[in-house]
Amino acid sequence: MAFTVVIPARYASTRLPGKALLDIAGQPMIAHVVARAQESQAHRVIVATDDQRIADAVLAFECEVCMTRADHESGSDRIAEVVEKLTIADGEIIVNVQGDEPLIPGELINQVATSLAASTTAVMSTAAMAIDSDDELNNPNAVKVVFNQRGEAMYFSRAPIPFARDERTASGYRHIGIYAYRSEFLKRYHLLPSSAVEHTEKLEQLRVLDNGDTILVDVVKHGTGIGVDTEQDLEAVRKLLTE
Repeated sequence: MAFTVVIPARYASTRLPGKALLDIAGQPMIAHVVARAQESQAHRVIVATDDQRIADAVLAFECEVCMTRADHESGSDRIAEVVEKLTIADGEIIVNVQGDEPLIPGELINQVATSLAASTTAVMSTAAMAIDSDDELNNPNAVKVVFNQRGEAMYFSRAPIPFARDERTASGYRHIGIYAYRSEFLKRYHLLPSSAVEHTEKLEQLRVLDNGDTILVDVVKHGTGIGVDTEQDLEAVRKLLTE
């Protein structure tokens, strides 16, 4: 199955400005993300950025770059511009790999692409892992997801959902921020009206559900690596990749 990976990478970041270019084991972080994407079954890997410094770094290790506007509200909006700008045909599967995931497994990228390709109803697919601690359940930075028996997302939230009325132990699923899309859906994604819950929770995927489209959720059992959101995350990844 052929699919394309697009890696949105901004220079601006509230907590770690320029984090796509931060050094990890002698290479910029974006180089590690590209390497993980190239370990998947993707036939094409593209970095989407609005910053020439990131573009120059990516071109130095011979990966394709697409320059995009700087005013996108989300990574999905940025990838929608890539699909339009590069005239990617309908029927393609596009996987959004975040630019701050230097340890993401190629198997996870393959999984969400394969799941979407096998569906006849979903416009997107994503992934989740079982929650195993109260700290994770109650952490607003760990997004939770509830899905039905067909594996279709019902809601995403920063709150602990579903709420276990009669239990005190952690339960539920943490959302993993990787998405596969159908290219034709991306062409209309940025035209969808914004959702009130999207702005309340600050979760772009809620726009999709609010407009009546289907997102598949695959449960994964293997580790997904450490995403780099903080200085502590950065040091943990540096230690792992250096060792």
